[in-house]
Amino acid sequence: MSKKESEIVARLAAQALDEKKAEDVRIINLTNLHNAPTEYFVIASGNVPSHVSALSDAVHEVVKKATGLNPSKIEGYANAEWILMDYFDVVVHIFQKDKRAFYRLDELWADGEIVNI
Repeated sequence: MSKKESEIVARLAAQALDEKKAEDVRIINLTNLHNAPTEYFVIASGNVPSHVSALSDAVHEVVKKATGLNPSKIEGYANAEWILMDYFDVVVHIFQKDKRAFYRLDELWADGEIVNI
């Protein structure tokens, strides 16, 4: 996936999250960081497990419809406290609020550039 394609996938994911009422949706561009695990993180919060699952479903549907891509892996869907969707160059993290506050990915990757949505 090219850098431009990665950005498109990140923006599609963020848009899907926003449309399903995710809170504090963020795209973090990691392309200028040495040894970053991916090019973009998309991070968002949901209120309860069913909301977190619905957010994941929305991302999957929107990205698949627009690009034909499926995530290579989805982790955490069963308990829906923190769902990780791996699109290789884009990793989507959907948290329950308390889990997001505990793991603080936003702070851990604060050297990345926040992309305006």
